[in-house]
Amino acid sequence: MKKKLILCFCILMGAFYSLSAATDSLKVMSYNVLYYGNSCQGPNGNYHEYLRTIVKYANPDLLALVKTASAPVAAGDNFASAPFGFADSILINAMNKAYPCRYNYAVFTNKSHSTNMVLLFYDSTKLGFAKLVSSYSNLIDFNTYKLFYKGASIAAGTDTTFLYLTLNHDKSGDEMMPVRANQIMGEMREIKKHCTKLGNHINLGDFNARGSEEPFYQLLTNPTDTNFRFYDPPFYPDRNLQYPADWDHNATYSAFFTTSTREFDDIPNSCGSAGGAKGWYDHIFLSGWLVRGDNHLKYVPKSYRTLGNDGQRYRIGINNKNVHKNESVPADVLEALYRMSNKYPVMLTLEVNPEMGRPGLKDPEISNVPVFAKDDPIMVTDTVVSKIMIRFPSLMLHQEISVECKDSKGKSMFKKDINVSEELTQLKATMRPGNYTLKIFTDHNVVTELKFIKVESR
Repeated sequence: MKKKLILCFCILMGAFYSLSAATDSLKVMSYNVLYYGNSCQGPNGNYHEYLRTIVKYANPDLLALVKTASAPVAAGDNFASAPFGFADSILINAMNKAYPCRYNYAVFTNKSHSTNMVLLFYDSTKLGFAKLVSSYSNLIDFNTYKLFYKGASIAAGTDTTFLYLTLNHDKSGDEMMPVRANQIMGEMREIKKHCTKLGNHINLGDFNARGSEEPFYQLLTNPTDTNFRFYDPPFYPDRNLQYPADWDHNATYSAFFTTSTREFDDIPNSCGSAGGAKGWYDHIFLSGWLVRGDNHLKYVPKSYRTLGNDGQRYRIGINNKNVHKNESVPADVLEALYRMSNKYPVMLTLEVNPEMGRPGLKDPEISNVPVFAKDDPIMVTDTVVSKIMIRFPSLMLHQEISVECKDSKGKSMFKKDINVSEELTQLKATMRPGNYTLKIFTDHNVVTELKFIKVESR
């Protein structure tokens, strides 16, 4: 009887949200949640409640959680840093606790064997999950998802409209610009394999951008092939800002800063960066279709915002009352944002209109293209001599890599830390003949493990 009551309740709630969808809008939110799931900051139960409070207020239809602790993709997953069933626990204890029976999540991957991943939650009363379109591994998995709109505003008997979302978390650090460029280059290479052009496409997440002249930023907003150009709404179409823009530690851009919500390193915990708001790392880039409203979905002008940032947070915390009291969100939301992460979420709104772009444009996706792409290092050594040669893929250049060799009993023969400055790298290795495993890894992921046999010299 209890199950029947819950089912009836969910059906009623679904009907309520479908009626609400008649407002014809989709709120899109991206949020770096600072290893949510690995108990770095505290018990996961507490952080479910913080996220519930934020979701209840923000009311997103699409939520990209970036830098969550990697959830196990299957039982026995040795690379996960969050407990088994973590995505379900977010769904039950945060998302659907805020709005019962409303949300679901898209499939997630961890081909890169990373300690963190991206998760996409969506309003299942308005949107349906179609497929994982592409996944590119480079430190983390960069996933592109395809969803379809199923709200009441698309008239019965007409085609729906599709929405693509690419989720990102790029390598941080001033000196890591080349790595970020390679990550986005690989991501866009895969998108171009799957699409003839950008359709209704959002590219969002934590890009760790320092300014508009960064190579990755130019790859997205000023590409050679304009069929794959993205737009950063505060610049265009909103025209609140102008290029070129160097926003790193520049108070002019304070209203757009997403890091940090916190002022001091050890409050509320020692995880993540502090120092107040001083960097704009998180963005939501939009395709031309979404800017112009070519196919039923259109960006609502001036709707881009940084939740909880009142524009007065330069180098001070989100809840600092001494300089300027933050009244941009209710007090409980302010506290939840402070506790949840050292990053502010970013949001924007899309209008849904069946008259826009009618008749609907052809979906740009190309069929039957393999989903997963991972560039793995290859060992090209002659195992007779005392050296190991590794060929790294070009998109792994400039990364800080550790290489460790172990014998068949698990004893470490050597461990070397290198910066991948060229594709072909040579390591000296004096070892006896036998079976060995070469592990290539970073601080945040296991790139690959290679097995080889060293034989006697002849």
